[in-house]
Amino acid sequence: MLLFNRANSYYLLLITLFLGIVAHAQIAIDGPIITGFGKVYKVNNQDFEINKLQNFHVVFDVSKSPEKKDKVNKWIETAARFLNMHAQNGISINKMKVAVVIHGSAFKDVMNSEAYKKKYGIANPNEKLNKALLNAGVQIILCGQSATYKGLVKKDLIPEVQLSLSAMTAIVQLQNQNYRLINF
Repeated sequence: MLLFNRANSYYLLLITLFLGIVAHAQIAIDGPIITGFGKVYKVNNQDFEINKLQNFHVVFDVSKSPEKKDKVNKWIETAARFLNMHAQNGISINKMKVAVVIHGSAFKDVMNSEAYKKKYGIANPNEKLNKALLNAGVQIILCGQSATYKGLVKKDLIPEVQLSLSAMTAIVQLQNQNYRLINF
Protein backbone atom coordinates (compact mmCIF):
# COMPACT_ATOMS: atom_id res chain seq x y z
CA MET A 1 0.00 0.00 0.00
CA LEU A 2 1.31 3.43 -0.99
CA LEU A 3 1.62 5.80 1.91
CA PHE A 4 0.62 9.37 1.20
CA ASN A 5 3.03 11.52 3.17
CA ARG A 6 4.53 14.98 2.97
CA ALA A 7 7.10 13.98 0.34
CA ASN A 8 4.40 12.51 -1.90
CA SER A 9 2.29 15.65 -1.41
CA TYR A 10 5.23 17.79 -2.45
CA TYR A 11 5.82 15.76 -5.63
CA LEU A 12 2.12 15.79 -6.46
CA LEU A 13 2.08 19.58 -6.09
CA LEU A 14 5.11 19.95 -8.40
CA ILE A 15 3.56 17.70 -11.03
CA THR A 16 0.28 19.64 -10.87
CA LEU A 17 2.09 22.97 -11.26
CA PHE A 18 4.14 21.65 -14.18
CA LEU A 19 1.07 20.31 -15.97
CA GLY A 20 -0.71 23.62 -15.42
CA ILE A 21 2.17 25.55 -16.95
CA VAL A 22 2.32 23.21 -19.94
CA ALA A 23 -1.46 23.45 -20.44
CA HIS A 24 -1.27 27.26 -20.58
CA ALA A 25 1.83 27.49 -22.77
CA GLN A 26 1.29 28.77 -26.28
CA ILE A 27 2.12 26.32 -29.00
CA ALA A 28 3.53 27.64 -32.25
CA ILE A 29 1.71 26.35 -35.32
CA ASP A 30 2.74 26.28 -38.95
CA GLY A 31 0.73 26.49 -42.11
CA PRO A 32 -1.58 26.99 -43.82
CA ILE A 33 0.72 28.18 -46.61
CA ILE A 34 4.08 26.68 -45.65
CA THR A 35 4.05 23.51 -43.58
CA GLY A 36 7.11 22.24 -41.77
CA PHE A 37 8.56 25.75 -41.52
CA GLY A 38 7.44 29.16 -40.32
CA LYS A 39 5.69 28.34 -37.07
CA VAL A 40 4.04 31.32 -35.38
CA TYR A 41 2.03 32.06 -32.25
CA LYS A 42 -1.56 33.20 -32.00
CA VAL A 43 -1.76 36.71 -30.55
CA ASN A 44 -4.89 37.53 -28.59
CA ASN A 45 -6.27 41.00 -27.87
CA GLN A 46 -4.40 42.81 -30.62
CA ASP A 47 -4.67 46.59 -30.30
CA PHE A 48 -3.09 47.35 -33.67
CA GLU A 49 -5.59 45.79 -36.05
CA ILE A 50 -4.65 44.18 -39.34
CA ASN A 51 -6.07 45.92 -42.39
CA LYS A 52 -7.22 42.88 -44.34
CA LEU A 53 -8.01 44.97 -47.41
CA GLN A 54 -4.49 46.21 -48.08
CA ASN A 55 -1.77 44.44 -50.02
CA PHE A 56 1.23 43.03 -48.21
CA HIS A 57 4.17 43.20 -50.64
CA VAL A 58 7.49 42.63 -48.86
CA VAL A 59 11.09 41.95 -49.72
CA PHE A 60 13.32 40.28 -47.15
CA ASP A 61 17.00 41.25 -47.33
CA VAL A 62 18.91 38.14 -46.24
CA SER A 63 22.70 38.35 -45.97
CA LYS A 64 23.33 36.11 -42.94
CA SER A 65 23.56 32.36 -42.65
CA PRO A 66 24.05 30.01 -39.71
CA GLU A 67 27.68 29.14 -39.06
CA LYS A 68 26.80 25.44 -38.87
CA LYS A 69 26.29 24.12 -42.39
CA ASP A 70 23.56 21.67 -41.29
CA LYS A 71 21.16 24.34 -39.96
CA VAL A 72 18.17 25.95 -41.67
CA ASN A 73 18.59 29.67 -42.27
CA LYS A 74 16.18 31.34 -39.83
CA TRP A 75 16.29 34.59 -41.81
CA ILE A 76 14.97 32.81 -44.93
CA GLU A 77 12.40 31.03 -42.75
CA THR A 78 11.09 34.49 -41.79
CA ALA A 79 9.36 34.60 -45.19
CA ALA A 80 7.46 31.41 -44.27
CA ARG A 81 6.52 32.92 -40.90
CA PHE A 82 5.28 36.07 -42.64
CA LEU A 83 3.03 34.09 -44.99
CA ASN A 84 1.72 31.74 -42.30
CA MET A 85 0.98 34.34 -39.62
CA HIS A 86 -0.92 36.57 -42.01
CA ALA A 87 -2.86 33.70 -43.56
CA GLN A 88 -3.74 32.44 -40.07
CA ASN A 89 -5.14 35.92 -39.40
CA GLY A 90 -7.35 36.18 -42.47
CA ILE A 91 -5.08 37.73 -45.10
CA SER A 92 -5.61 36.08 -48.47
CA ILE A 93 -2.56 34.72 -50.29
CA ASN A 94 -3.69 36.93 -53.18
CA LYS A 95 -2.97 39.98 -50.99
CA MET A 96 0.60 38.87 -50.29
CA LYS A 97 3.64 39.07 -52.56
CA VAL A 98 6.91 38.03 -51.00
CA ALA A 99 10.46 38.18 -52.30
CA VAL A 100 13.68 37.09 -50.61
CA VAL A 101 16.91 38.67 -51.81
CA ILE A 102 19.95 36.59 -50.90
CA HIS A 103 23.52 37.86 -50.68
CA GLY A 104 26.58 37.73 -48.44
CA SER A 105 27.13 34.52 -46.49
CA ALA A 106 23.56 33.36 -47.26
CA PHE A 107 24.62 32.55 -50.86
CA LYS A 108 25.15 28.90 -49.91
CA ASP A 109 21.58 28.49 -48.69
CA VAL A 110 20.14 28.57 -52.23
CA MET A 111 22.55 26.02 -53.67
CA ASN A 112 21.02 22.75 -54.84
CA SER A 113 21.88 19.75 -52.68
CA GLU A 114 24.26 18.28 -55.25
CA ALA A 115 26.44 21.42 -55.32
CA TYR A 116 26.06 21.88 -51.54
CA LYS A 117 27.18 18.31 -50.91
CA LYS A 118 30.26 18.76 -53.10
CA LYS A 119 31.24 21.86 -51.14
CA TYR A 120 30.13 20.97 -47.59
CA GLY A 121 29.71 17.17 -47.56
CA ILE A 122 25.96 17.21 -46.76
CA ALA A 123 22.69 17.97 -48.53
CA ASN A 124 21.47 21.57 -48.29
CA PRO A 125 19.26 21.80 -45.16
CA ASN A 126 17.50 24.81 -46.74
CA GLU A 127 16.43 23.12 -49.96
CA LYS A 128 13.01 21.96 -48.68
CA LEU A 129 12.28 25.41 -47.22
CA ASN A 130 13.29 27.19 -50.42
CA LYS A 131 11.22 24.83 -52.57
CA ALA A 132 8.18 25.31 -50.32
CA LEU A 133 8.58 29.09 -50.58
CA LEU A 134 8.99 28.93 -54.36
CA ASN A 135 5.91 26.69 -54.65
CA ALA A 136 3.95 29.29 -52.66
CA GLY A 137 4.89 31.98 -55.20
CA VAL A 138 7.76 33.58 -53.30
CA GLN A 139 10.51 35.02 -55.49
CA ILE A 140 13.98 34.01 -54.32
CA ILE A 141 16.66 36.17 -55.90
CA LEU A 142 20.41 35.64 -55.52
CA CYS A 143 22.87 38.51 -55.82
CA GLY A 144 24.98 37.91 -58.93
CA GLN A 145 27.91 39.70 -57.33
CA SER A 146 27.92 37.33 -54.34
CA ALA A 147 27.43 34.29 -56.58
CA THR A 148 30.24 35.25 -58.95
CA TYR A 149 32.60 36.09 -56.08
CA LYS A 150 31.90 32.64 -54.55
CA GLY A 151 32.27 30.84 -57.89
CA LEU A 152 28.62 29.77 -58.18
CA VAL A 153 27.00 29.24 -61.54
CA LYS A 154 23.30 28.92 -62.35
CA LYS A 155 23.41 25.09 -62.40
CA ASP A 156 24.53 25.13 -58.73
CA LEU A 157 21.30 26.80 -57.66
CA ILE A 158 17.94 25.39 -56.67
CA PRO A 159 15.76 25.59 -59.79
CA GLU A 160 13.57 28.72 -59.92
CA VAL A 161 16.05 30.75 -57.84
CA GLN A 162 16.64 33.89 -59.89
CA LEU A 163 20.08 35.36 -60.42
CA SER A 164 20.24 39.17 -60.46
CA LEU A 165 22.99 41.63 -61.28
CA SER A 166 23.21 42.45 -57.57
CA ALA A 167 21.19 42.40 -54.36
CA MET A 168 21.08 46.19 -54.50
CA THR A 169 19.58 46.12 -58.00
CA ALA A 170 16.94 43.55 -57.03
CA ILE A 171 15.94 45.44 -53.87
CA VAL A 172 15.63 48.77 -55.67
CA GLN A 173 13.55 47.26 -58.47
CA LEU A 174 11.24 45.52 -55.99
CA GLN A 175 10.86 48.72 -53.97
CA ASN A 176 9.96 50.53 -57.21
CA GLN A 177 7.16 47.91 -57.54
CA ASN A 178 5.85 48.92 -54.07
CA TYR A 179 7.48 46.11 -52.09
CA ARG A 180 8.41 47.13 -48.56
CA LEU A 181 11.88 46.23 -47.31
CA ILE A 182 12.21 44.09 -44.22
CA ASN A 183 15.78 43.83 -42.99
CA PHE A 184 16.87 42.06 -39.82
